[in-house]
Amino acid sequence: MKQLGIILMFLGMLMNAQNRKGRKDSITLLDQVDVKGSKKKIETDIKMSVSVDEFLASSEKISFIKRGAYAWEPLLNNMSTERSVITIDGMHVFGACTDKMDPVTSYLEANNLSAIDIKSGQEGSSHGATVAGSIDLKRKNTPFGLEKKWNGAYQTGFEFNNKQFFNLGNISYSGNKLAVDGSISFRKADNYYDGNNAEVNHSQYNKFNTAIGIAYKTSPLSSVRVDAIFDRAKNVGFPALPMDLWLSRAMITSASYRQLFNEGLIKSWDTKIYYNTIEHYMDDTRRPENLVHMDMPGWSTTYGLISSMHLKKERYTSAIELNMYNNTSIAEMRMYPQDRKNRTMFAYSWPWVTTRFAGLSINNSWEISDKSRVNFGGSLGLNYNESKYVEFNWIFHPGASQQKTRILPSLHAGYQFTEDHFSFSVGTGYGHRAPSVSEGYGYYIYNSFDRYDYIGNPDLKNEISYETNASAGFKNEKMSIEAKVNYFYIQNYIIGKILSLGSPMNYQSVGVKAYTSLDHATLFNMSLNTSYSILPELHWKGSLTYARGRDDKRKNLPFIRPLSYLTSLHFTHHNVGIHTSVNGDFIQLNYSPEYGEDKTPAYAIWNFSVDYNFKIKKIKTVFQVGAENLLNKYYSTYADWGNIPRMGRNIFTSLQFSF
Repeated sequence: MKQLGIILMFLGMLMNAQNRKGRKDSITLLDQVDVKGSKKKIETDIKMSVSVDEFLASSEKISFIKRGAYAWEPLLNNMSTERSVITIDGMHVFGACTDKMDPVTSYLEANNLSAIDIKSGQEGSSHGATVAGSIDLKRKNTPFGLEKKWNGAYQTGFEFNNKQFFNLGNISYSGNKLAVDGSISFRKADNYYDGNNAEVNHSQYNKFNTAIGIAYKTSPLSSVRVDAIFDRAKNVGFPALPMDLWLSRAMITSASYRQLFNEGLIKSWDTKIYYNTIEHYMDDTRRPENLVHMDMPGWSTTYGLISSMHLKKERYTSAIELNMYNNTSIAEMRMYPQDRKNRTMFAYSWPWVTTRFAGLSINNSWEISDKSRVNFGGSLGLNYNESKYVEFNWIFHPGASQQKTRILPSLHAGYQFTEDHFSFSVGTGYGHRAPSVSEGYGYYIYNSFDRYDYIGNPDLKNEISYETNASAGFKNEKMSIEAKVNYFYIQNYIIGKILSLGSPMNYQSVGVKAYTSLDHATLFNMSLNTSYSILPELHWKGSLTYARGRDDKRKNLPFIRPLSYLTSLHFTHHNVGIHTSVNGDFIQLNYSPEYGEDKTPAYAIWNFSVDYNFKIKKIKTVFQVGAENLLNKYYSTYADWGNIPRMGRNIFTSLQFSF
């Protein structure tokens, strides 16, 4: 009844929200959030000391699978990471963990980001073949010749629930010919406590991240830039898994050249070469209760090239991009009895899989008039896979291809119309994606959610996506409202099915599943975002999201978000800001027992924070104190692996200095 009352209150406010000013907020602006200079804007309305995951979670397009307090797996349009493209400044970075415990988002920190660009469906195909869309994490890039040459910020704080202590610092220099960006961060957290004040074991983490970028202007219209990111995580616990992370290290580097043009059709040409390497060591050293011990190290190495050209003539603009990369993914399983000196089993769970990709994309925009615009484009990709130790795949798929070449086309088109306070858009898309390394070549990858070992199939068909999308909105001085919907029909939908042959390798497994292709699956997503200026100092925002996914037998797909909501108030007076919000999910009725899901109850979470802005000489200072899950609610969501409980009441503080 509590949740129903909250929703009725939400809907009542929505129905009475008239004459609202169109305020921009972190939810609706996550399609492109920009940060200029050293002003840190990667934050949510409630909390300014967020991680990259927490910031992304404020978008209605993104949800997360959580296996602990660290390295959440982002789901774009309610689809797993296999169906999306996640890049850093357009660079492909592939995790080295078969359990997906190192998504690309885990290798950055909020203080070295300037923007996160989210594109839905085939609009995100410029960086590679996709079904769900793309997430591009853009690093800070200080322009040349700013009036203020030096900018910087330092932020520290403490979170009481898990005793998390963090320090985030960044600095930038802008000269006429030289620009430099640098950042460093450190986070350390102990186990957190749930809403029943019970300690959630193996939920600690320790993370260090640093980055530098140096740009030099070689001429009035050209420049070169080099970038490097180093990230290290140690002693990271995953309470939803039977093992933890001992060590993860990543080095991400690039060098780029940019040429601008004063005249002609071509306005800019950017070319970048990059290299990154990741090592990831999972083990169960801290799990003495395990009857058999296992180490799962993994390595991923990628190098590539991106060359993009931007064109403009009158009302027509175009972006052409060449994207090429080579990745090698290796993952091992090593089993031991209680005495770890005696190894009893070795296997490759990723048997030295090489992936080579080359793609050419073009995205066009034509302004038909001041009120309407057409966007259209497409890409053509060539994907090549090779497994060095194909005999692992032949055990279950005799004669399977050691090498596989796939052609991956993509097309998309959309129309946008704006008239006074109203806006409208409609679009469509068509695209292919190749199976991921795990789907194609995985060998006995244990899934602790449904407790099955998973086997890949190199000869799976391409997934083929057909999509439609639409949006409609209204905005005036006091209020705005926008509704968005999309629908995906995905042929050859890849998912795990139980194998009648083969026995599980992990003693905790109940059987073996093989990745196979369903005839099709469908997925529908809807969101409604609103805001209303009650007073000049008091603003309200709200959102509703809903999704529905089914397979070809009309059975529910796993990890589809139930009806969820957010309602919040923001009050400012002079240097003080007060923020409060309530968010939650309804009961997950459309769950999938076949894939290990069960019904999760409804919940509502109340959050609150206060911040105060002041100056110490010329240094801008912000102090914030607040609480997440203020009522200490015990709950677990549809996306919490193995129903691990979420964090209980968490009081947090943060202090930020910027100059």
